[in-house]
Amino acid sequence: MTFCVESETKRELPFDVEEIAGKVIGEALEYEKCPYETTVNVLLTDNEEICALNSRFRGIDRPTDVLSFPNVDYESPSDFTGIEASEADYFDPESGELYLGDIVISVDKVYEQAEEYGHSVMREYAFLLAHSMLHLMGYDHMDPEEAARMERRQEEILNRLNITRTE
Repeated sequence: MTFCVESETKRELPFDVEEIAGKVIGEALEYEKCPYETTVNVLLTDNEEICALNSRFRGIDRPTDVLSFPNVDYESPSDFTGIEASEADYFDPESGELYLGDIVISVDKVYEQAEEYGHSVMREYAFLLAHSMLHLMGYDHMDPEEAARMERRQEEILNRLNITRTE
């Protein structure tokens, strides 16, 4: 697994963002039984920049907590069968790793939502990573059934890492 965490904001998080990202990304991949070595990029930004991205890519002119930019099209969530045979360019030609996509997180929203939900900023960051990783593996939450399935998976991934709401 290869991942890169870049920050374009001056506001810092009070823990090792790369360490937590590695744990959550790795656990999400294991939980979803991804059979490939993968690449994921994580960008930490602020409300202003994520608002611009949200407006550009989703037509929603307000800041959001996380944006996911999946690179892989799935028949169904986490169905990795047929990916190698696809005509799409899902694999990095240099590393041979499956390029899952990009995650953009607003550090401002991490702080805001941690306070709102009454848990640590580390837990909120980890939650947003788990949420976005599921998007990168084909999950969505457009209807109540999908939302419940995705929420259950997010919680299970974080529980396996002992990252709970009391963290």
